[in-house]
Amino acid sequence: MSDNLPKILVVDDSLANRVALRHLLVKLSVQVVEAGGGSEALAACLDHEFALILLDVNMPGMDGFEVAAHLGAEPSTRDIPVIFVTAAYSDLNQLQGYGSGAVDYIAKPINEAILSSKVKIFLELYNSKVQLKNALEQLYERNRELRIEVAERQRAEEAARHRATHDSLTGLANRALFMDRLQGAIERYRRRPLAFALAYLDIDKFKPVNDQYGHAAGDQLLIAIAGRMRENTRGSDTIARLGGDEFALIMEDAPDSALVVQRLIETLCKALQQPYDLLVDGRQITVEIGTSVGIALFPQHGKTSDSLIQSADNAMYAAKRSGSNGLLLALPSAE
Repeated sequence: MSDNLPKILVVDDSLANRVALRHLLVKLSVQVVEAGGGSEALAACLDHEFALILLDVNMPGMDGFEVAAHLGAEPSTRDIPVIFVTAAYSDLNQLQGYGSGAVDYIAKPINEAILSSKVKIFLELYNSKVQLKNALEQLYERNRELRIEVAERQRAEEAARHRATHDSLTGLANRALFMDRLQGAIERYRRRPLAFALAYLDIDKFKPVNDQYGHAAGDQLLIAIAGRMRENTRGSDTIARLGGDEFALIMEDAPDSALVVQRLIETLCKALQQPYDLLVDGRQITVEIGTSVGIALFPQHGKTSDSLIQSADNAMYAAKRSGSNGLLLALPSAE
């Protein structure tokens, strides 16, 4: 299509000269744009991208040197090659033309072979420039697509890692992440002894909510419980849902005093025991729960992850047997 052909601007105040040049140039598979003077030529450069400008030197008003100087002063046109077309083909004019930004001269009357040879050189340069520009644009676009693909892959991998290590309902750590964090706490203790505590929490009165109002209500309740646990623990603590209505809490950098740890857990339990408003079948219901908690301190109540878990679990079940909202500290380990 002609719209895709490179464009050449012919600037001459003589219509006859422009027509003659047009007839010669169309044989080179180009689009020819004509201007009858300097101002018209500058205006054409605002509307078109030119591969080459053939510029008459001697024109009334703004001559070719002035037009070339204006073109060279504008960032958008300074790189367009300009060939002066002149009848006064003298060394003085050549020097003046080169100083104005011309890349070559063609003398009048125009020799078709010379015109064709010179124009072809600049068309080849223009086509190479266009190809390079297109290649760079394609490279930029491909790099942009690759950055998007990498970011999407990273998000997908992060989401997969999160799903593998977090409970799908509450977003809390799952059993796998809990065990990893617990082992990490033990290893950090061995490098630098800093006491930490493990609490096992079982939700009392959860089953009646599930039985009476359905699993959707039970899921709402578990999500709300998880939210309160986040709100009432430190950012450095690990909260995990181990399954069903059973949760665990790892408190690193815990106070050495078991009494202080118990008071912190009691504050958490009081928050969990406040009423919950749930939406069931379009109506709001209010439910209350209790908590049974067992607390084990490292290394007093266990020197390995398994023994510490066993101590916390035993204390939690003992608290549950003693009645709702019980909290017990584990017995010293025999290890």
